[in-house]
Amino acid sequence: MKHQETAQEIIKAVGGTNNINSVYHCVTRLRFDLKDNDKVDNGSLNKLDKVMGTNISGDQFQVIIGNDVAKVFDAMVKENPAIQQSTENKEPKSDKKQNVVLKIFETIAGVFAPMLPAITAAGMLKGLLALFVSLGWMSAGTDTYRILSAIGDGVFHYLPLLIAVSAARKFGSNPFVAIALGTALMYPDMTALLSSGESVGFLGIPVTAVSYASSVIPILLAVWLMSYVEKWVDRVIPAALKLLLVPLITLLVMVPVTLIAIGPLGTFVGSGLSGGINWLLNEGGLIAGIVLGGAMALIIMTGMHYALVPIILSNIATLGFDKFLPLTFISNMGQAGATLGVFFRAKDKKLKTVALSTSFTALMGVTEPAMYGVNMKYKKPFAAAMIGSAVGGGFALAFGAKAYVLAGNGGLPGLPSLIGQTFWYSFGGMILAFVVGTIMSTIFGIKEEEGDAEALAQFSPGASTAPAKVASSDAASVNVDDMGAPTPTSNAVAVAPMTGKAIPLQEVNDPTFGDELMGKGVAFVPTLGELVSPVTGTIMNVFKTKHAIVVRSDNGMELLIHVGINTVKLRGQYFDAHVATGARVQAGDKLLTFELAEIAKEYDITTAMVVTNTADYKQVLPVKLGEITMGEDVLKAEI
Repeated sequence: MKHQETAQEIIKAVGGTNNINSVYHCVTRLRFDLKDNDKVDNGSLNKLDKVMGTNISGDQFQVIIGNDVAKVFDAMVKENPAIQQSTENKEPKSDKKQNVVLKIFETIAGVFAPMLPAITAAGMLKGLLALFVSLGWMSAGTDTYRILSAIGDGVFHYLPLLIAVSAARKFGSNPFVAIALGTALMYPDMTALLSSGESVGFLGIPVTAVSYASSVIPILLAVWLMSYVEKWVDRVIPAALKLLLVPLITLLVMVPVTLIAIGPLGTFVGSGLSGGINWLLNEGGLIAGIVLGGAMALIIMTGMHYALVPIILSNIATLGFDKFLPLTFISNMGQAGATLGVFFRAKDKKLKTVALSTSFTALMGVTEPAMYGVNMKYKKPFAAAMIGSAVGGGFALAFGAKAYVLAGNGGLPGLPSLIGQTFWYSFGGMILAFVVGTIMSTIFGIKEEEGDAEALAQFSPGASTAPAKVASSDAASVNVDDMGAPTPTSNAVAVAPMTGKAIPLQEVNDPTFGDELMGKGVAFVPTLGELVSPVTGTIMNVFKTKHAIVVRSDNGMELLIHVGINTVKLRGQYFDAHVATGARVQAGDKLLTFELAEIAKEYDITTAMVVTNTADYKQVLPVKLGEITMGEDVLKAEI
């Protein structure tokens, strides 16, 4: 599938352009701020060749693409100017309430993600230069070295300017005015004035001496405040004078305010945060390495690692090294090792191929295919990866492992960033994480069927939910084909499983059901929190979250009943199951009870009942729509 087609399919699956507040991309993922995450069609997304998986961090919806993410993003922006506007200019306000801490993390991620290509390129070059000098291939005094060094160091020296542009786009202010603010702070005469050692004042107000070169927090806070000042000035200035006066007044206000208050405050906050984390990494040693190494995958999954980017950059700029970065390498090696363990234990040839290939990509620093496609899917390998990372992290920090540049790749290609006095401790931690992750994953093993056991896709149209063997009590009433799947023997009728209003399935506000992707059927708006069996037969599956149940009638009709839309998020809260998988039931027997009023406060309570083996019938039709009482005939299937 071409990138343009993939982009269009992704936009469609996330609810269309009208559902997108903004979107940007990092190294491997498209990161969406959507108006309503419930409108996302995960099933359609996961069917796309370029999509490796999806993830939600806070309220941010992430589509994992891998190495082609930039190409897919470019195609998305090119074909949809509205998305480009929301990405690069002002972001529409979302109606969603969001945790403040998560909002800060996502804001920092939104500022730094677009800058990563420049930062990582410069960091990689600095790492390679260090390698060349250590091997004697280049002398630090040559003109060539100095020119190459300028390419690497220039980005970090003028980092506030990069942050100013990206932050301005994130906060909805003029990026050129933001650059003007940054250049004023870094102007050579300003730098000389602040570093002179003499007292400096502006209109009699003392100015604290702060160095803004390579700084992060001061310019971030300054541009954030500038966005409000600029908008206020823009509202009060007449239209004819906006072009001249809005940027002028904004700069006249913000440069002094930054020098007097924001710069010192940002420096204090940045120093405090980096000092606290560095204290933990320095003093925690083995214990800190075990805890942070083991939890690194969870930190990355939630996007919290982006909140540490300013601290990492500050450490490298001021100290010349950072102790957090080696843990990201070690975590990636743990994921790679755990996936290799799946390769050793898996019997299915396709799974073995996927595990081996994703293990290799994780070694190269791209862990999403391994983490989401294999390790998290089968659970035990993910635990093995965390154990391996904890062991490697403990070893590395026990010996004070450091990274010396930000290379932007946490795999083998990024090794130059670790070159220095502690390289072998970092590399040893990586090897330990990989080996321990592989061994633990091999020992734990996997249940190859569990990767899809809870996925709704297993109940897709025509897919059988029958066990391999049929109990003798059922054998007289069903035929079994060569694959062990029941085939309908006669026309079938299902009664209403609940009291309320029966509506056409197409009216369900969920494309999985409304578009009949799961099969034909009928839906209900319940007025009573009780669900009974629509047929006499066998319970094939009671979901762990108790919001859905599958039952097969004695004459072969398979029914999935799904209470509410997206109620899986309740994780079983407000639901009680009265039957278990494998139980025999009569039509009208109680299956589930649920607290209707509580669920309806948060979710659409519309309940879908679909015939998952619709393909086995000539037609499946509702018998009755409108007000209905449980036990009344509601659906028929004709062979």
